[in-house]
Amino acid sequence: MYNSENYTFMADPIRHHASVRGDKAALIFEGRETTYGQLDQRSSQIANGLIKAGVKPGERIAILAKNIDLFFEIYYGATKAGAVLVPINYRLAAPEVAFVLNDAGARMLFVADEYYDLVAGVEDDLNSVAQIIALHGGHDSWRSHADWRDDHDSTDPKREGSAVETALQPYSSGTTGSPKGVEMTHDNFISFVPHALADWGGWEVDDVSLVAMPLYHVGGCVWGFVGLYVGATNILLPEVDPPVVLKAIETYRITQVFFVPAVIQFLLQTPGAAETDVSSVRSVLYGASPITQNVLKRALEMFDCGFAQLYGLTETSGAVTYLAFEDHDGSAKMKSCGKPMRASKVRVVDENDLDCPPGQVGEIIMAGSQIMKGYWNLPEETAKAIRNGCFYSGDAGYFDEDGYLYIHDRVKDMIVSGGENIYPAEIESALSGLEGIADLAVIGVPDDKWGEAVKAVVVCAPDADLSEDQIIAYARTQIAGYKIPRSVDFIDELPRNPSGKILKRELRKPYWQGQERQVN
Repeated sequence: MYNSENYTFMADPIRHHASVRGDKAALIFEGRETTYGQLDQRSSQIANGLIKAGVKPGERIAILAKNIDLFFEIYYGATKAGAVLVPINYRLAAPEVAFVLNDAGARMLFVADEYYDLVAGVEDDLNSVAQIIALHGGHDSWRSHADWRDDHDSTDPKREGSAVETALQPYSSGTTGSPKGVEMTHDNFISFVPHALADWGGWEVDDVSLVAMPLYHVGGCVWGFVGLYVGATNILLPEVDPPVVLKAIETYRITQVFFVPAVIQFLLQTPGAAETDVSSVRSVLYGASPITQNVLKRALEMFDCGFAQLYGLTETSGAVTYLAFEDHDGSAKMKSCGKPMRASKVRVVDENDLDCPPGQVGEIIMAGSQIMKGYWNLPEETAKAIRNGCFYSGDAGYFDEDGYLYIHDRVKDMIVSGGENIYPAEIESALSGLEGIADLAVIGVPDDKWGEAVKAVVVCAPDADLSEDQIIAYARTQIAGYKIPRSVDFIDELPRNPSGKILKRELRKPYWQGQERQVN
């Protein structure tokens, strides 16, 4: 099925498949096919180009694009050169993109044509970027990706390094108001994937995987890595478009898919969904946010195949628990997120770090080889998150008597909307610049479509006369669209404890009355 015994680095599976099935399609994107042999060759050209450009091992390069097949040749090329790829969330506003590039110290930036103007607008503010490559060409000042890549030799540099070196640095929104770079190593992935494949019911080299979730997100890129690790063919879509997703499943006879629950709900609502031939699908994996039982029941009926839920975080390189096919049996277990995967150690602890008995809510912590190296250039944040070899998730939950994990609430204030992690501190920091706001807090409230929606609760200055529309319009100039509050409530005073901390639980309470859990 697949051979991992000699894999040490992320590029090793690509090297292996190029040698044994070089003519097989690794990626198909908008009708363009890339074989494993071509992916290996082109990633070596990228590696040699980075080395020639003076990018040293450990230095960062970045990509700003919707899903595109070039992502993978750039990623594997970076790992062959010892560089670290920083995938940038394409939904970020221009100041946020500049922050990520400067924080990472990115030496090169690969950018898609629809973001040329955005990057040009902040180019003078970039402190470390020495070269910008235009993925689609056609730019007066930046070299085209194809021309730049093809200027370099396709011989694999075969740089020697260490499996504990950083291999990818996605950015997770930060509780302090700024995104945090999550350092993920070769070993995080290479040691995790074989166990994941065994837990997930097994893959074959003749599987066809749909990669539709965004590659800047751990759910998207890790799903892509899994398919390429196995030697499967991966159908890559630029973004989630439900009719296009259904057509791809039918056209390419997709066998493996991963979606966030919001996407599953959209698919069910798509005209013609019931008539689409989805009989090829063997496995539907879902995660990144809770799913309603009604949506899950309807999805099981539509796809009529194995369903499995995954729970994990960017900091854990993906899933740490797995609700198996056989657990989707209509019982109460379907409200859980399953049992710990074989490579993961998951505990629920109290405030003294003692294991909670079944049924008692505590903080969910994890240990294992897939735990991140740390937060880039944030040693204090890393020390808070990783203690005694365990990652403290900030999620609250409990185990039942049978060892199934249930998510109860979040210790932190994070909002999960459509599978995206949104931190209130970021939004509060952005809105605080609007004149007339005296005090504010951002919370998540129930939303039938997205799970949660962002709400701003605002205290206006005495002489201010702000409206909901004004506040939302201002937010659009400061932050990414998915972080913008969907509604604004005005109150006279925010609830605070004696030390002045806002009591967000009290703020949330009226909106969550009647809800079974404080996550949706």
